Amino acid sequence: MKKVKKKLRLKRVSIFTVLIFLLDIIVIDGLILIQRDDFKAFWIPTAMTTMTHQYLAYTLYNEDTVNQVMSENYVEHNMEEINLDEIVVGNIKEKKNYANKYEKELFTKDPGNDVYKTIRIIEPRYKAWLIGVYDPADVELAVSSKLGKAGQSVNTLVKNNQGLVGLNGGGFEDLDGWGNGSIPYGAIIQDGKLIWNHPGGSGGLIGFTNDHKMYLTYKSPKDAIADGMKEAVEFGPFLIVNGKTSKIHGDGGWGTAPRSVIAQRKDGVVLLLNIEGRLPGYSIGATMNDVIDILLRYKAYNAANLDGGASSTLSVEGKLWNRPSAGGEYGGRTVSNAWIVTNKENKPAKAPVKSNYK
Repeated sequence: MKKVKKKLRLKRVSIFTVLIFLLDIIVIDGLILIQRDDFKAFWIPTAMTTMTHQYLAYTLYNEDTVNQVMSENYVEHNMEEINLDEIVVGNIKEKKNYANKYEKELFTKDPGNDVYKTIRIIEPRYKAWLIGVYDPADVELAVSSKLGKAGQSVNTLVKNNQGLVGLNGGGFEDLDGWGNGSIPYGAIIQDGKLIWNHPGGSGGLIGFTNDHKMYLTYKSPKDAIADGMKEAVEFGPFLIVNGKTSKIHGDGGWGTAPRSVIAQRKDGVVLLLNIEGRLPGYSIGATMNDVIDILLRYKAYNAANLDGGASSTLSVEGKLWNRPSAGGEYGGRTVSNAWIVTNKENKPAKAPVKSNYK
């Protein structure tokens, strides 16, 4: 009996010793990991871009380290004035031969759907949805009917405006992570009128002219409207202008996260990109360089980043289409506005296969 008890004690000691050893390995590996430059370059900008969880950067690093890493990760903007003459709306021709597999993917229409194409993108680190809208006249800005008081989900904005597809637009006040989309940052232009302007907007105006050409500008809302801007939100950065990309140093200071992006090709086709993220084991998210790589595959000529993170939401045919990092159980976070796809000419449109996040 004594021998059995002694063996049990030895066994417990052995298990405890192994656990301590494993814990030491984890701690040592963790300490080594956080000192690596590539981990710093991932962790710090990703934490800082969340706005509500910037403390995560300072939990592991001091202020000097955070500032140093952020100074090495920034966007060198393409400041060219946009050349709208290069966009020729309606210049889509029936194709028999395609330049590459991406062009074939985009222009091989879904059966019975002449309005838009839904494309699934799966990469090692992230999953994404790309919507190609064939006629830019079908893209418009939807704004919360409770603007200044409360936001609405992208699904609701799509349904309220008889839309088919919707992607969240500009940013809004999000104090302590409790923002409900009520107070948008920056300017909002709708139907050629400035309907909202609030301090805190960053980037530039992202929208479309009266002749459905995507217009990216740092001009004032008044000047943009004088140029023919019909609808716009204020956000950024601009990623592609006149076919030339902004230079992203490191990850641009935007980290790895869920993304929403709007773009247009030279033939007028509008691209709505949603990248799922902050979902370990499913999709981590993308950097700005990842986004640019996708857009260039599909020949985006102008492109701009929209509000990302937990706000990044895609709606298709009345359903939440992506897997948002938060609020999915409620149909997605409430936001101030969204870019939606309508069907003004009653062209045939058919919902694609139901999204199941795979």
